[in-house]
Amino acid sequence: MFAKLLWLLPLAGGPAAVAQSSELPAKETLTYTIEWRLITAGKAKVEWSAASQPRSGWQVNLHLESVGLVSKFFKVEDDYSANLNQSLCVQSLQMTTHEGNRQRETKATFDSEACKASYLERDRAKNTTLLSQEIDIPQCTHEIAGGLYYLRTLTLEPGQSVQVPVSDGKKSVTAKVEAQQREDVKTPAGTFKTIRYELYLFNDVLYRRSAHLYVWLTDDRRKLPVQLRVRMLFTIGTITLLLEKHE
Repeated sequence: MFAKLLWLLPLAGGPAAVAQSSELPAKETLTYTIEWRLITAGKAKVEWSAASQPRSGWQVNLHLESVGLVSKFFKVEDDYSANLNQSLCVQSLQMTTHEGNRQRETKATFDSEACKASYLERDRAKNTTLLSQEIDIPQCTHEIAGGLYYLRTLTLEPGQSVQVPVSDGKKSVTAKVEAQQREDVKTPAGTFKTIRYELYLFNDVLYRRSAHLYVWLTDDRRKLPVQLRVRMLFTIGTITLLLEKHE
């Protein structure tokens, strides 16, 4: 569940006919509580920072782990990292997952000049290659975490939408991101005035699964992602990330 969640977090980016607003922080840490079926199922941490010299750009790291009852039955510890250029276009990403007996390592590199992405997925427990391929991509595309930060630089009013290039290294698509409505959202970090966005990545866009993906950004210059939600079929249910701490 948690490894899939890594790929279900918001993606956004690419050319857009909307205004750019607040500048991104040079460094930031966001901590979330993950709720599933009315219980606290895990914790998530997003770390964002300007890349060190000689390369200019950005680096983002995500860490997910199960807690409580979920961890007793199925322990999970997943890590994801991505390197981005100054325009938040992805240059490389890596993900390692450890879920029960399942251990995977995924790496992808994105060549903006050749417009190609190389993808490699390995089974760490069996030391075997599961998938190795190369796909065509646009000159600038975005992955899950950097795309969230790109979305925070845009100003979309409810009713406005934008088409964005998205890739996980396995597939490259153009997806719709829509600002829907203003809402008050209560989280462990407080109550916030927000705008709700829907990201159309499911239903045979980037993912085959039938689901809806939403993100709530504060309705101010910070545009903090205070809540994220994936609504799937009843057998899986709804997974919600609530902001616990912002540093």
